Amino acid sequence: MALPGLALHPRGDAGHHSSENQYVKDVASDYSDDRVLVAGLRRGDDAAFGWLLDRYGASLQRLARSYVATAAAAEEAVQETWIAVITGIDRFEQRASVKTWLYRILINVARSKGVREHRTVAFASVRDELDADEPAVDPNRFVRAGEARAGSWAAPPVPWDEEPEGRLLGTETLAVVEAAIAGLPPNQARVLRLRDLEGWASAEVCNALELSETNQRVLLHRARAKVRQALESHFEGSTP
Repeated sequence: MALPGLALHPRGDAGHHSSENQYVKDVASDYSDDRVLVAGLRRGDDAAFGWLLDRYGASLQRLARSYVATAAAAEEAVQETWIAVITGIDRFEQRASVKTWLYRILINVARSKGVREHRTVAFASVRDELDADEPAVDPNRFVRAGEARAGSWAAPPVPWDEEPEGRLLGTETLAVVEAAIAGLPPNQARVLRLRDLEGWASAEVCNALELSETNQRVLLHRARAKVRQALESHFEGSTP
């Protein structure tokens, strides 16, 4: 991803980050270490920026798209995020990880764009989603109170997780998953994507999206339940 008109150059103040430079000299190019990555970005190291872009660029694009109306607007949000990283790295105090800082910048940029576009999703409230009465499983699938076996399954789930791996990973199945995620409320979709598709830890998601652990867990549980339901319906409908 090119950033037109913006080049990385070594900083003029050679002594300002001398201790960081020495550290980098000892552990060259290990950009998975935040200290090395920050030092490289502050020196204007193209390799450090390239590593950051390769690692997070696609993920940032996907997350930005959940806040704005078009792919072009999401691309603009990501470009603005990279520029903010380059121009703001000297002010980064490293109280959070580089990844958390990066995603917070993206979220603020994309959310502002969404508001300017008058896009409904930009105003989506976590509280609204948490307050919504959303049982994880349709109550009609359980035997009603007062009847024999009350509370047990009236319509047991289809055991789709026992399907052959090839079918689970097939194009049609993956399309069902993607469509189910696209239909989720915005905050549920963001939490699910970061946790289950990007592989983030719970604490990382909470920090980036500024959620409490409890709220993150509720949003994830509801999102997973809806995706499981979509998969169950898909396999139930395609069972011979």
